[in-house]
Amino acid sequence: MGVVRTWVFPILKLLVFAAIAVALVKVAFFPDAPAEEGPTQPTGSLVEPEVQAALGTVVNTVSVEGQVVADPASTAKSTVAGTVDEVFAAKGAVLAEGDPILDVKTIDEEGKERFVQVTAPVAGTLGNVKLIHGQSVQIGDAVAQVSPATFSITGSLSADKQYRLLTIPGEATVTINGGPAPFVCPAVRVTTPTTGGDDEEPAAGGGTGQTPGAAGTSVTCAVPGDVRVFAGLAATIELAGGTAENVLVLPTTAVKGSAGTGTVWVVGADGAQEERPVTLGLNDGQQVQIVDGLAEGDSVLQFVPGAVAPVPEGCTTLPDGSMSCEGSVG
Repeated sequence: MGVVRTWVFPILKLLVFAAIAVALVKVAFFPDAPAEEGPTQPTGSLVEPEVQAALGTVVNTVSVEGQVVADPASTAKSTVAGTVDEVFAAKGAVLAEGDPILDVKTIDEEGKERFVQVTAPVAGTLGNVKLIHGQSVQIGDAVAQVSPATFSITGSLSADKQYRLLTIPGEATVTINGGPAPFVCPAVRVTTPTTGGDDEEPAAGGGTGQTPGAAGTSVTCAVPGDVRVFAGLAATIELAGGTAENVLVLPTTAVKGSAGTGTVWVVGADGAQEERPVTLGLNDGQQVQIVDGLAEGDSVLQFVPGAVAPVPEGCTTLPDGSMSCEGSVG
């Protein structure tokens, strides 16, 4: 028994450790399967998304943020040269359109004396009367200003929204923040300041729009007399730019250009891309009508090559390229 303990057991332990060491060496330096030669090669491929031209409906409603403003005062002017004979109304008087403010004594071509009234150009409150009895006036001299008790809704019209308004509607729908129910606002007009001064060139409802891109272009409509508003209230103006039903449409992301003419990239059956001009119609900001240049079922690239990816509404692109959206978690 002493021999077994002294020699046999130690030898067996050495043999076991040696076998373990040999196994580890084989696994580490002599694997069963030879290592693959060469670096890993990519097997995937990028596929540009496509979309087909299809029939749809385009409802072009242009929304403009604006505010309530008091209508400007109108100036009453003398239409003849002469002297003030009698002043009929004083500052603060409430006048109807056509009410006399004063009259001017003049001499006509036959040498006869006659009296010509200067009347209120609009209904409203009379301001300071600038002339007194016996004072000389010339044709076109300002006599007084009348401030109407009426209001308008006005908002800035950006260039892209001007492009979407192929014609100017005669009326708009207005919503006052915290005010009455939405109401119809008539007498829509678009005004653009001229290059050389403060004069404006209005385009009345039903006409064509102003030249897109002009600085300071605004849209204005008249608040009905039975709607109670106050100057300074925020409002939203909705302009109906037209509706096209059962027409060929594409997402706006697939078209380079947004009004009149554009370009799409048609994808053929073999995958080849063809740059093709198209004629555009109504545009609702999400999809655009294709008037000419494509047929139903034609496949085009969903995104214009090289275009910056659109930022979803309510989201902001951060400096590092990531995107933060309202209500997102994490």
